[in-house]
Amino acid sequence: MQLPLPLPEAQAADKVHDRRQQEILLHPRAGLHAIHGVAAPANQEAILGIRNLKVAFEQNERIVQVLHGIDLDILPGETVGIVGESGCGKSVTWLAIMGLLGKRACLSGSVMLNRQEILSAPQKVMTGIRGKRMAMIFQDPSSSLNPAHRIGSQVAEAVSLHRGLHGKAAQEEARRLLDRVRIPDAAQRMKSYPHELSGGMNQRVMIAMALAGEPDLLIADEPTTALDATVQAQILDLLKEVRAESGMAMALISHDLGVIADISDRVMVMYAGRVVETASSERIFANPAHPYTQGLIAALPDLHTEGRLKSIPGFVPEPGKLPQGCSFSPRCERSTRLCVNAQPVQVCLDREHLVSCFNLGEQSIVA
Repeated sequence: MQLPLPLPEAQAADKVHDRRQQEILLHPRAGLHAIHGVAAPANQEAILGIRNLKVAFEQNERIVQVLHGIDLDILPGETVGIVGESGCGKSVTWLAIMGLLGKRACLSGSVMLNRQEILSAPQKVMTGIRGKRMAMIFQDPSSSLNPAHRIGSQVAEAVSLHRGLHGKAAQEEARRLLDRVRIPDAAQRMKSYPHELSGGMNQRVMIAMALAGEPDLLIADEPTTALDATVQAQILDLLKEVRAESGMAMALISHDLGVIADISDRVMVMYAGRVVETASSERIFANPAHPYTQGLIAALPDLHTEGRLKSIPGFVPEPGKLPQGCSFSPRCERSTRLCVNAQPVQVCLDREHLVSCFNLGEQSIVA
């Protein structure tokens, strides 16, 4: 469903907002360059291009917008980490791209997969894309696997659907995939039911099913959240190994900055349905620019520092109750009157580091 036309009152408010945005764009802070776009390395063609993606839901006879224009490129073989607190729009972004939000969702913008527009594609087309060209690993494997069917039959079904193999050929490919994700005694484990396996083993099964279609892009939605630290490290090592072997791109959704730092090439930080900062993983963790990113990193435990952990005061606002200006301004120590009254545009700190903030000090750009 496309986003409906706004009411006259909303149209008037949009005109005021657009005028403010134009003024901000024409007069950025000294030393900064205001732009619109994404932080993808130059001279490479993206496998997935997202432009101005907006998502809203019908709620109590009104439209509540939850995504406010997401831009991102993902290159072949690249891992992009998507980070933010719960309620920032991380999972909704990728469910929208996969066409899994249902009929009550209102979508607009553009999503190009290998130069093919998929955001407005019919369900028949998306059925051929999901699992084959894009695959998704969900947060809780126990709720994603069918408890009434054996592991082997579920993996073989994915192989049959996406690769056209049947019978013994599908069963043999299912066993090979389980071997590939390092499930011991894969031939015997194929006869097991999901409840007979540990959480880590079930997550490996989900990865095997995602790999059945040999996708170009793997979307991993909090793949290690329900696992202990040892198993979490094993799953991350497995994802890195699979990416290196297959050359596929990966979008890793997580609220765990340690996971993001371990596996991601670039990081996209989201807050209240917007991208607030995008840069390489090294740049984000060495020199975060947005106050929200700085707050997330400051909240990480440090074994070499004593005292209480720092926290960001307040909570992520509800989608239908966002403040007028910058959504982070009520929680930000740097907030000014401009932050309260206007939404910041992206500025470029260097070629691949974009930030949406008015108060970036004297940081300069690389033209």
